[in-house]
Amino acid sequence: MPSDPRAVLTRPAPAPDVTVAYGDHPDQIADLRRPAGTGPARPLVVVVHGGFWRAEYDRRHTGPLATALAALGHPVAQIEYRRTGQPDGGWPATLTDVLTGVGHLPRLAAEALPGRVAPGAPILVGHSAGGHLALFVAAVAPAEVGAVLALAPVANLAEAYRLDLDSGAVAALLGGGPADVPDRYAACDPRSLVPIRTRSVIVHGALDQQVPVAMSREFAAAAQAAGSDVRLVELPDCEHFGLIDPESGAWPEVAAALRSLHEDH
Repeated sequence: MPSDPRAVLTRPAPAPDVTVAYGDHPDQIADLRRPAGTGPARPLVVVVHGGFWRAEYDRRHTGPLATALAALGHPVAQIEYRRTGQPDGGWPATLTDVLTGVGHLPRLAAEALPGRVAPGAPILVGHSAGGHLALFVAAVAPAEVGAVLALAPVANLAEAYRLDLDSGAVAALLGGGPADVPDRYAACDPRSLVPIRTRSVIVHGALDQQVPVAMSREFAAAAQAAGSDVRLVELPDCEHFGLIDPESGAWPEVAAALRSLHEDH
């Protein structure tokens, strides 16, 4: 693993093959990457980036991850969305952007990458806050999502607010705490939306200092108790950023988790 796990956030990656728009706003776009090789068409993989929903983090930091997924033979879309710190980001735009984008991207990708994108719902790969967004979309629009790979997801917004993750990130997203805007938490907190009807694998590092692994443990247990097809893979030697770093020791586990979802998709 690199000496600085955050190095992946600024590591250069090849430019995407094409960028498409799923809406009129400048941030309603996605970068597409053509799968390596000449194999059969596969379902689209939509990468939902993290960064605690904040404007200073955009899709570009998932370039190494998306490049590695394309190298494994997956057509990939790195979705962008409006974020907090922007005049029109946060509630509800951040959530509705990802929901809208996931609905449109399979068609847009199939048109832009002819012959490489299989019909049907995409697999969502979301990291951190992107994991929250992936689980949210799967919960409220299950027909639009084939499967979810949630990497260190913020799977319980009320608990993340209580823990003050990233110094008020959840309050910035939703406009307050659970007592202030309870309807918003009820509408988009994955923990409140259990059971999740979409097959999901959660991968979380035990050394994570940004999103505690206990959150995924509790969410997975509650989801399973409610009848959800949710599996938790806990990596004892991994922190937060290794999950999106193809050069990390966690990468084989991440790739295997995606492969398990793809094989049953």
